[in-house]
Amino acid sequence: QGQEKLSCNPKKENGTHVVLCELGNPMKAGARITVDMELSVSGLEDMGDAVTFHLQLRSKNSPSPSNASVTVTVPVEAEAEMELRGNSLPAITVLPTSWHRVEGSKRLEDHGIKVEHVYELHNKGPGTVSGVTLSLTVPHLLGDHVLLYLLELGTEGGMNCSHHPALNPAQV
Repeated sequence: QGQEKLSCNPKKENGTHVVLCELGNPMKAGARITVDMELSVSGLEDMGDAVTFHLQLRSKNSPSPSNASVTVTVPVEAEAEMELRGNSLPAITVLPTSWHRVEGSKRLEDHGIKVEHVYELHNKGPGTVSGVTLSLTVPHLLGDHVLLYLLELGTEGGMNCSHHPALNPAQV
């Protein structure tokens, strides 16, 4: 009829974590109860894609007609919100109409105006992330014409980076 908070005690039993909750002492014969439990579990990074709980109702009465048990499997889902920020330096670039690329030149200015694109990937949480892959596609050709001459690619913060073979083809 009424609602009561349970007093529960965690302990280790046979190498597993056990939480014991006292439901009633003494409990009247034929009593029916409903228990809603909210569990907070930490350290799930290496648990796989699910956590299994074994729930058992034990009676101290002797002999007990049944010690009913049930297994509940709860899926584990990691949650983290990623944010990608980008910036170009300078923000706007205009080539004069009279400018033409100098074929075969090794000078950077003969290939256009240098524009640096900076991308930052941020984890906004709440969970931590690992093994993140960011694929960035940059249009470097427009038909048969060079749209952007890709000079170099760099990273910071312990990231690994692989790049397209079209990076700096004229060895500028």
